Amino acid sequence: MESIIKLSNVTKSFNGFAVKNLSFQVKKGFVTGFVGANGAGKSTTIKLIMNLLQPDSGEVEIFGLDYKKHEKKIKQNIGFVYDDHVFYEHLTLLEMKKIIAPMYKRWDNSLFDKYVAKFQLPLNKKVKTFSKGMLMKASLAIALSHHAELIIMDEPTAGLDPVFRREFLALLHELVQDGEKTIFFSTHITSDLDRIADYIIFLHEGELQFIDEFLAVEERFVLVKGGLDLLDRDTEKEFIAIHKTKLGFEGLSKNKERVKQLFGELALYEPATLEDIMFYTKKGSE
Repeated sequence: MESIIKLSNVTKSFNGFAVKNLSFQVKKGFVTGFVGANGAGKSTTIKLIMNLLQPDSGEVEIFGLDYKKHEKKIKQNIGFVYDDHVFYEHLTLLEMKKIIAPMYKRWDNSLFDKYVAKFQLPLNKKVKTFSKGMLMKASLAIALSHHAELIIMDEPTAGLDPVFRREFLALLHELVQDGEKTIFFSTHITSDLDRIADYIIFLHEGELQFIDEFLAVEERFVLVKGGLDLLDRDTEKEFIAIHKTKLGFEGLSKNKERVKQLFGELALYEPATLEDIMFYTKKGSE
């Protein structure tokens, strides 16, 4: 499968923080969830992908191209949506469109009108009157109106109400059905990805923990619950981290089959969510 985003041994250090030796690929035509706790390095990585930051070492390729030689061509094909907006609040959406449209060779007014109607956005009201949800819809309408092949989203659902979040996610799922558009979706609200993600990239403290198909992540990780008598120096090595109480333990393992063979019917097993994986990974590093 064709890779739309490719990072090879990318490192970037500043202000006492670093993303370290990141290597991953994002496949064309899928939704890839980019997850990690706040401060994990997600926004830094996105800035590297957008060429807003340059790596100290390593290589970033988008559509198989290098930013140093092809920045304009690359950015013509990217739509960017994030948890803030870049609109001039004293202007209307129609006035903003007139500023933005000339920047893109493939800007499509009919497509913009289609999404404005679909999202029920007012063209002649000042942007400062828009709600959080309306601002997100406006950002997405603009991102989609120049036929972008790659949609990059940085925490797009933060602060949105549950009803609109569900509608927004359904729209994203619809967008990738033709196999031509790719969505790279950074979030710490991991439940959003349960509905739409094909792949998961998990970042922790600036380091890649894993990249895998969403269903494979569900199959590999497991929460194990049991009595403290099941734990010893060897069995504890099977867990990323363990939470112990007087009544027993709960731990996260990344080898479901192994722990089931080890503990059998003496323990309880539950599917691990992405939130569980984030929590126990952080607990393990502490």
